[in-house]
Amino acid sequence: MKRGLLIIDRGSHEDDVKHELQYICDKVKQKGNYHFSDYCFLEVVPPYIEEGINTCLSTEIDSLTIVPYFLYPGRKVKAAVDTAIKFQSKTKVKLAISKPMSLHKSLIKLVDEKIQTILEKNKVTAARNGTDILIIGHGSKDPDARSSLKYVADGLEPLYRNVNYCFLEIEEPNIQQGIDTCAKNNPEVLVVVPYFLHKGAHVKRDIYEDLNPAIASSGIKKIFLSDHLGTDDKMVDLVLERAKEVER
Repeated sequence: MKRGLLIIDRGSHEDDVKHELQYICDKVKQKGNYHFSDYCFLEVVPPYIEEGINTCLSTEIDSLTIVPYFLYPGRKVKAAVDTAIKFQSKTKVKLAISKPMSLHKSLIKLVDEKIQTILEKNKVTAARNGTDILIIGHGSKDPDARSSLKYVADGLEPLYRNVNYCFLEIEEPNIQQGIDTCAKNNPEVLVVVPYFLHKGAHVKRDIYEDLNPAIASSGIKKIFLSDHLGTDDKMVDLVLERAKEVER
């Protein structure tokens, strides 16, 4: 039986995003023993969902698992699923649509590793219970999206002195408010985590427009910015786990 897998991402003009997605697809194909693995986009740039699914269906597969590659179960995920599910009536290939990447314990472990990596890189020896964390999420109008970020923050709470979260846009607390909250706790060390899948415009540029002035006025002496989630093997494994959940 030939199985295919298609990742649906939000979409970005940044080449780094495409490179990261291709890496994830290559690893998923290899580790999951798929005949075909590819990605497409909900919006912004092609290939869009219709093209992505049609490309998969042209490879003579027996089943296609579609994975919404989103950190939040918001409106964009629902739009991606609604678009994809319409194809079942047009093909004999069995389609299965997985959950998004949200609300999974591996994300807590991955963020913890990103924090420890940046601390080690900067030779910071402060104990976990002496380190404060601020997670920056994207922000969404969908009320379910906040719960996904809170899930990660709550999972990290027992490990660090203080854990807070804020949003780049759309909802509050915004980045300035997030830094202000951290500053009130007088942290010895603060690690800021960009909770984004890709090295797109938000990670490269957008967060700095608010983060840099907020840091400058905070009075916090030691602030470090971790890497985004990226192409970590835990993300590959999470895609495979979500796929297997619906393939069973």
